[in-house]
Amino acid sequence: MRCPDAATAARMIRLVERTRAAGDSVGGIVTGVARGVPPGWATLSSTARSRSGESHAEPPASKGFEIGSGFGSVQLTGREHNDAFRMRRGRVRTVTNRSGGVQGGIANGETIYFRVAFKPVATVMHAQDTVDEKLQNTTIRGRGRHDPCVLPRAVRLSRR
Repeated sequence: MRCPDAATAARMIRLVERTRAAGDSVGGIVTGVARGVPPGWATLSSTARSRSGESHAEPPASKGFEIGSGFGSVQLTGREHNDAFRMRRGRVRTVTNRSGGVQGGIANGETIYFRVAFKPVATVMHAQDTVDEKLQNTTIRGRGRHDPCVLPRAVRLSRR
């Protein structure tokens, strides 16, 4: 498990190990940061937002993608969410960066922040209700070796 805080990483590993022992699975969130992206990166037909979103939405387990304040932005008004621009040290900068470094699909020169949500793995070692090929109610139970969490693999996919 990759996490910049060792204590948090240890808690995450313990959670995944307990979940595996219980025959279940967990999801999680990968957070990415891109620094030094020049202002104006992207074109109108292939924006920074769509480039990032498409590459991170490809893994089947991914269920959500956000840049900056993302889903949390629905709790704000436009005035609260808008990033004010100011001159600082000879550069145009945003005061808050709620946009996560992307505005109107174009990189604005601020640090780009994004998060990708991954669902729990569907295969668990417990009986679950399903329907068979004859359209009859039945149960299915996972067997063999299955990852209890996709995050260790998802980080590699999210680094593209």
